[in-house]
Amino acid sequence: MKLVEDICFKKKTVLVRVDFNVPLSKNGHVEDKTRISSHLSTINYIIEKGGKVILLSHLGRPKGKWNKELSLKILSKTISTEYKRNVCFFDQKIGSKKLIENILNTSQKDIVLLENIRFYDEEASGDLDFCKKLSQLADVFVNDAFATAHRKHSSTFYIAKYFNEKCLGNLFYEEYSSILRVINNFSSPLTAIIGGAKISSKINVIKSFLNFADNILIGGGMMFTFIKSLGGNIGGSLYEKKELEKAEFLIKLAKKNNVNLMIPKDSINSYVFADNENYKISESNKIPKDMIGLDVGPKTIFEYQSIIVKSKTIVWNGPMGVFEFKNFSKGTKMIAESVVSSTQDGAFSLVGGGDSISALKKFNLTSKVSYISTGGGALLHFFEKKELPAVQAILN
Repeated sequence: MKLVEDICFKKKTVLVRVDFNVPLSKNGHVEDKTRISSHLSTINYIIEKGGKVILLSHLGRPKGKWNKELSLKILSKTISTEYKRNVCFFDQKIGSKKLIENILNTSQKDIVLLENIRFYDEEASGDLDFCKKLSQLADVFVNDAFATAHRKHSSTFYIAKYFNEKCLGNLFYEEYSSILRVINNFSSPLTAIIGGAKISSKINVIKSFLNFADNILIGGGMMFTFIKSLGGNIGGSLYEKKELEKAEFLIKLAKKNNVNLMIPKDSINSYVFADNENYKISESNKIPKDMIGLDVGPKTIFEYQSIIVKSKTIVWNGPMGVFEFKNFSKGTKMIAESVVSSTQDGAFSLVGGGDSISALKKFNLTSKVSYISTGGGALLHFFEKKELPAVQAILN
């Protein structure tokens, strides 16, 4: 597998796939610059070694339509400030002579930024003619967008076949190797903390963890599908009816594989989905009909903490409850603090997924875990399939 240090960039133009899919305010201001600053190492290295950088990214989900509110032009000033370099934004369509001319007229130390790649239908479809036009812009292809590594899109997968020189960027490899460590070289006991709203998006990754994890701790809204599958009363809590059989299957598979799959014993419930103080604690399978569960309860927190503190490897994806509400944030906060405590005692902790990262930021704990993965979907895909399309594209 080739990395940036394996390529000679001198006097070469380099197409770098990055992930600038950042959160924006209603006024179009960048609310979190993490995904922009995380690519700095790769971009600086290429430029310092004499290469000219062309950045390729998506923003939002325009679904093949040109949308002014999702134009990467919005990010130009932020990118320039973060990288301390001049950014030349070009919105000419891929394949146009004008775009090629504009790129040729830029300085080697300037950064070229192309328009949102998802403005093109050809991106999601993997159109090979489109890939060929993209490849004509540069001599080398570098994929530094780990968060898109699970997608077989033009700019993440198919384009690689048109380059003789291609490699992974520094951020991509850092993400890749950190997750690979959990899969192939972990220390036991390994505990996977899986939360979030829906079980449907996590079924396959839970199934994968059942092959090598010691403990799987379930939390978030998805817990109610598990509880419902066991015949519990969950009040008005949301659950996925179509996934009840799969949830029951995972419980049985865990017993068969001798994996400690834990489902919350109690929950904190409210009459409405709002941050109010009129809440009640109940057993998670005995929630009153007129209430909904919004967080895990104290018994669950205690049990989960006792397991996390003994773990040597921890993977966390998804919050325990509606942590955005102060009165229903305790479960997520205390589990996060337990992960930090275990990390300080020598465990390797990997946290991934947007909500999990947001929780760490809210509780000022981002610097206290071993590694934070920016790629939620790619992270889950990697744990499930043990490979990533974008990596295979570089290898082939």
